[in-house]
Amino acid sequence: MSLEFPFPEFWYPHRVSYGETDAMKVLYNGEYLHIFERARNFMIHQAGISYQLVEDKGIMLPVRDAHVRYRRPIRFDQLIYVRIGVSEWSRASMTFAYEIFNEDKSTLHATGSTQHACTNLLGKPVRVPQWLRDLF
Repeated sequence: MSLEFPFPEFWYPHRVSYGETDAMKVLYNGEYLHIFERARNFMIHQAGISYQLVEDKGIMLPVRDAHVRYRRPIRFDQLIYVRIGVSEWSRASMTFAYEIFNEDKSTLHATGSTQHACTNLLGKPVRVPQWLRDLF
């Protein structure tokens, strides 16, 4: 595991479904971003809020940058764990870091990040509210 991972960290479990794989029964590369999204939603719920409530408070978090580094293949029906945390805050954005491990967390399969702008409901950038920073 990475020694420099942001704190607090959250662990999202995910079992790879057949529909997420390619013809070789390997997790399709585009699915990694979907799994990152599920991990973010899990993290927000674990912090005691829902993404719907974030939107109800007038904040949207559109992705403005995404990165995945594929290290080892992940296969159909494999149980994986996604470690997620907020690695960076700026005035009007936040960056999530991800690491995907196998079931016993001994093998790192992928790393990644997504940067999210903080906007109002009309898509105009706004300062990240303190209540959102305090969640993580």
